[in-house]
Order: sequence, then structure tokens, then C-alpha cells
Amino acid sequence: MIKIFHLTFILLSIFSFVGRIIVSETHPAMLKQKLFKIAPHIIDSVLLISGILLVFQGHWLTTEHGWITAKLFALLGYIGLGVVAMRHRGTDRWLAFTGAMLCFAYIGVVAVTKNPLFFL
Repeated sequence: MIKIFHLTFILLSIFSFVGRIIVSETHPAMLKQKLFKIAPHIIDSVLLISGILLVFQGHWLTTEHGWITAKLFALLGYIGLGVVAMRHRGTDRWLAFTGAMLCFAYIGVVAVTKNPLFFL
């Protein structure tokens, strides 16, 4: 049940991020509305909490589960690049957005394969 909840909030989070990038390009004034300021934080908080619950439920805190650490570092990259994408304009925004999407894809592949070096 927690896994389905987590997967649902992954989709909500990515749609929220992409949607906010589109809105920031087309109607930037909309981002000042309360919904656009609060909803992403609620979605991402629930996503993070459900992820932490899955880690404990799966007993993945041992050193043999390095893929969890890889996902955590990629998540930090995703957050950092997402902040840059939301706060900057032009080329910087799109480079950061592309980097954030690559981090997101990496997290997804590592989650499925349980291998942080799947590309080797």
C-alpha cells in the first residue's frame, strides 16, 4: 500500500514540477497564487515521508543497499537543479531543468534495477 502511495506522489511531484516550469514561462504571475506556493511542498513532503517508510519497511538501511544512497544523492541533485530551474530564466533554466529530469530518470532506473551503476 505504501508503495502505491509513493508511486502516486512521484507522478504528482514530477507533473507539479514540469507544470510549474511551463506556468513560469507562460503565466509567471500565477506562481504567486497560494496553491502554486503550498501544493508542491505538501506533495514533496508526502513523497519523502512515504519513501522513508519504504526504506524502513524493506530493511534497506544496511550497507549492502548502496542504491538507496545513490538515490539520495540524485534526489539532492534533483532538488538543487529544480531550484535553479525555478529561479532562473533562459539557458540556465533549461539546462537546470534538463539536469533535474536526468536526475529524476536516474532515480527511477536505480529504483527499478537496485543498481546505482546500471549504465556500466
